[in-house]
Amino acid sequence: MLTRQYYGPVYGRIIGLDRSASNAPRILLDHIYLPGIPEAQTPKKIRMSLQGHIPENTLVPGGRVAITGGLSPPGPPAEPGGFDFRRMAWFMALGGVGYTRNPVIPAAVPDDDDLRIKLFYLRMSISGFIRESIPDQNGAFASAIIAGDRSEINPATLDGLRASNLAHLLAISGLHMGLLTGFVFALLRYGLALFPYMSLRVKPKKLAAGFAIFIGFAYLLVSGSSVATQRAFIMATVVLIAVILDKPALTLRAVALAAFVVLMIKPYSVLEAGFQMSFAATTALIASYEWLNARDFWRATNQGLWKVFRPIFGLIFTSAVAGIATAPISAFHFNQISHYGLLANLLAVPIMGLVVMPSAVVAAILIPVGLEGAVFYVMGKGIGAILWVASYFSTLDHATSAVKSGPTWVLGGVCAGGLILILWRGWGRSLGIIVLAGSLITWFNVSRPELLIAENGRVFGVFSDQERTISKSRGSGYAVGIWLENDGDMATQPEAFERNGINDSGKVTFADLADGWRVVSYSGDSLPEANELCQINTILISSKLDIQPSACTVVDKSSLRKSGTVAISIENGLARITNSRDAARFRPWGH
Repeated sequence: MLTRQYYGPVYGRIIGLDRSASNAPRILLDHIYLPGIPEAQTPKKIRMSLQGHIPENTLVPGGRVAITGGLSPPGPPAEPGGFDFRRMAWFMALGGVGYTRNPVIPAAVPDDDDLRIKLFYLRMSISGFIRESIPDQNGAFASAIIAGDRSEINPATLDGLRASNLAHLLAISGLHMGLLTGFVFALLRYGLALFPYMSLRVKPKKLAAGFAIFIGFAYLLVSGSSVATQRAFIMATVVLIAVILDKPALTLRAVALAAFVVLMIKPYSVLEAGFQMSFAATTALIASYEWLNARDFWRATNQGLWKVFRPIFGLIFTSAVAGIATAPISAFHFNQISHYGLLANLLAVPIMGLVVMPSAVVAAILIPVGLEGAVFYVMGKGIGAILWVASYFSTLDHATSAVKSGPTWVLGGVCAGGLILILWRGWGRSLGIIVLAGSLITWFNVSRPELLIAENGRVFGVFSDQERTISKSRGSGYAVGIWLENDGDMATQPEAFERNGINDSGKVTFADLADGWRVVSYSGDSLPEANELCQINTILISSKLDIQPSACTVVDKSSLRKSGTVAISIENGLARITNSRDAARFRPWGH
């Protein structure tokens, strides 16, 4: 990882394309050369947002480019205990991030010798072909779910999918891999059954399962082999191998085996929301259907008129169980709950399973004979319906509500409670409900830091009366946005600035805290004047000076350089100080 800021020429090879939060093109580079940086200290990979001129046919897989821009090490959490981008970057081998407003200059022809580059080129070629066949955002959505290319999806589309709890349809994970391999399995199995001579001499079910594994592996390679897709492929493979071996396919043992394989390959994925949500949903669904299949009323629905309504009830039951199982994990990681997520999924998931994914398979079969146009048209209409559902539910009043962040052990308690409820037999499983309820109650009663100070010391936020007031309407926008999100507050920074609680008198900004404490921020450069502000039960902030602490608690230029974002809570009349760099100070990514 970079150890300092860098500005100058950057040379590298393009191995990834997507978009930043501001919708600017973003590239992932390897084979990095940074003049003035020793090779031993040069990152393996860097990521840059491009806000300058980009010549045509420059951003191509394997293409080497020259850029003049700024790079910095991956940043610490926006607040102590928050999401640590450095940890994720470490496991991605991403050693620097930055941006440029200068033009991107092609430096060499694409390098086609690397298998990864060939797969990347194939993926982007497929993506371009799909977008030519399906216009606008429908085509961008199709490219994302088939080729793993999200570079053309608008932020507004993403926001609508997230607010309606349909963003999981974009991530190539269990749903997509299950639909694809399941459709291929059914197509081949029932296709072989049409030919008695063949079906009596081979075992169609096992042959179909083997071919479905092959198609799933091809999909894994073409879609970019993300961690979520690898996890989905392993799970699908475990299920299909069970079919080949004449074993029960969907059991909790299969889930455990898939989790074991995933964690053997990438142990750190246990900390990721995708791993937690996908295995929570799968575990809950299998356990719920085991319970449901043992009930007499459910077995009775397999006869007579009830048989017509059985799939509808199954869809509602599946969506409800998966939604309940993943809701606490989603709220913990993303601080948001979608109120209409169940309804949106009930409408969108069947379209995905019955129209979109089957159309993708049929189109792939028809492309060699040039008959894919009509199928892509149907696929585009299906995606259009999904995006309409997302847009409709995301724009309803009170479509989402914010949830404040909780300590890590709360998530552990939720998962432990859920597992006790699922795995325990007899009355002991009621302990799971107690653990779940206790974790959730504790979560919603957890307190937030009274004071948060940005890494540069120029902006701070005071929390009182269940809302946070920000000292400035602009500046440190990313960190302030995370603070408000973690507070469970949907206000913007300008809105939080307009709240009462902070007084600004030019060079001095101050606010009252609990138990007689106050915070004073001094923006001047006179040390004697700063020392006069240092009083008992005062937290003095200065981003320009180094102040010798006396009667007050000091957060000055030197301490900010070492600490990152600072959080202060007033407990029993004392100020408890934590900072964002401490949590990982002894980790490889925290140096």
